[in-house]
Amino acid sequence: MTSPRVLFAGTPEFALASLRALVAADAKPVAVLTQPDRPAGRGKRLTASPVKEYALQAGIEVLQPPTLRGADVVAELAAHSSDLMIVAAYGLILPQEVLDLPAHGCVNVHASLLPRWRGAAPIQAAILNGDPESGVSLMSMTAGLDCGPVYVREALSIGEDETAGELHDRLAELGGTLLVRHLAAILEGTLEAFEQDESQATYAPKIRKQDAVMDWRRPAHELQRLVRAYNPSPGAWFELEEQRIRCWKVARLDDVDDVPGKIVSRGRRGIVVACGGGGLILESLQRPGKRRVTGGEFSAAVDLAGRTLSAPE
Repeated sequence: MTSPRVLFAGTPEFALASLRALVAADAKPVAVLTQPDRPAGRGKRLTASPVKEYALQAGIEVLQPPTLRGADVVAELAAHSSDLMIVAAYGLILPQEVLDLPAHGCVNVHASLLPRWRGAAPIQAAILNGDPESGVSLMSMTAGLDCGPVYVREALSIGEDETAGELHDRLAELGGTLLVRHLAAILEGTLEAFEQDESQATYAPKIRKQDAVMDWRRPAHELQRLVRAYNPSPGAWFELEEQRIRCWKVARLDDVDDVPGKIVSRGRRGIVVACGGGGLILESLQRPGKRRVTGGEFSAAVDLAGRTLSAPE
C-alpha cells in the first residue's frame, strides 16, 4: 500500500514512543498536533513538549491549537486530507467534527487493558490497585471517554517493585510496537474492533497532589503501592516540621505493630514507620530543594528520636 496520510496528536514522552515508531516504519505523519508550549522549571520558561521537539527535528509540521473547538482549526485539519489520526496522550478533547475528518477515523493508543482504567492516569491506577498486569489498547475513538471499540490489546506483567515511571516506559514502547504492527490492517479495514464491556469499566481520574499524601493509618501494602504509583510524579509525601518530605522508595515489614506514624527504629537501611497494618522502611527521601538521600542519611541529618508522624487532616 502507498504511504498513509497520518495525523498524529500527542504531547508527553508516552506519545513520543509512538511517533518515533511511525517515523521508523515509513509512516511519517503529515502533521503533528501537540499542546501549546508550557512554563516549566524554576525559571518558568516556555518549554516545548517532547513530541514537538522531535517533530521539528524530523521535519514534520507542528500544530499547537489551544483547543480543537473552532471552525478555523477544523478547516486546517481537514485541509490535510488524512487517512487516519493517531492519538496518544494528547491532553485535549477531540470534538465529533474532528473525529469525523480522517477517512478511517481516529485511533487512540491507551495505556491500559480497556475497559479497565479509562481516563487520565491508568498507569498509576493499575499500581495503586495492585493489578497484576497492565497493557496497551488500540481503540477506535468515539466522543465518549475511552469507550470506543478496541482493535487489539496486549498485556504485560507489573513487577512487584515497579514504579509508575518504569511501567510507563515499557508501556510506551509497547504502544509504538502495537501501532506499527497493526496500522496497515486498520487502514485496510481487515482488523475488526470489538465493543467494550461497560459492566467492567473502571476510571482513573486526573492525579492531584493531595492524592499522593502518605496517611500512616493505611495498611503498609497500600502505602507501598502509593509510593510506587506516584514515582516520579507527583511523588508520595508526608509532613515533618512543616516541610513536605518526598518518599521515593520503601520496603514493607509485616511484623510491625505500633501506633500508626510512630518511628519504630532507624538504621543504615532506613527509617521504620508503623502503619495501620505492618510497617514501612523509608529507603529514599528528599527534603524540599535538596537531593534525594537514603533513609539512613536522612535519619543522620534529622532528629527523629521519639517522633510520631501525624496523619493528614
